[in-house]
Amino acid sequence: MGNEILSEIERLSTKQQRAIEALLTEPTTRAAAVEAEVSEATIWRWLAEPGFSVAYRAARGRLLESTLTALQSASVDAVVCLREILNDKSAQVSARVSAAKSVLELGLKAREILDVQERLAYLEKALEIKTARKSA
Repeated sequence: MGNEILSEIERLSTKQQRAIEALLTEPTTRAAAVEAEVSEATIWRWLAEPGFSVAYRAARGRLLESTLTALQSASVDAVVCLREILNDKSAQVSARVSAAKSVLELGLKAREILDVQERLAYLEKALEIKTARKSA
């Protein structure tokens, strides 16, 4: 997390910090407002403020990262389960076909994501080099 984001979070009031926590855990802005003990209009006004918005996006990003980490650790078990169903000759044919389809679809999607990540990293590096040359 950058120093700018840290300083924005430190500037938030206790109510604003509670509002961010509520926005991350409640299904709607109305429910978040009730939980944070502020009006929904206040939530929307704060979301329009750059400091609050930056802090909220940073908190949401951290939550997403931890969620993805949990999903990644569970995906090994999911693949083992799919493989067991796929290879279980006594399982219903529909279950085996569904497992095979899932394995193939997820494998292709993972390959696509890895390709995009590699291409993005290459482009970011190229941009970094180009920017460095311009400033030199």
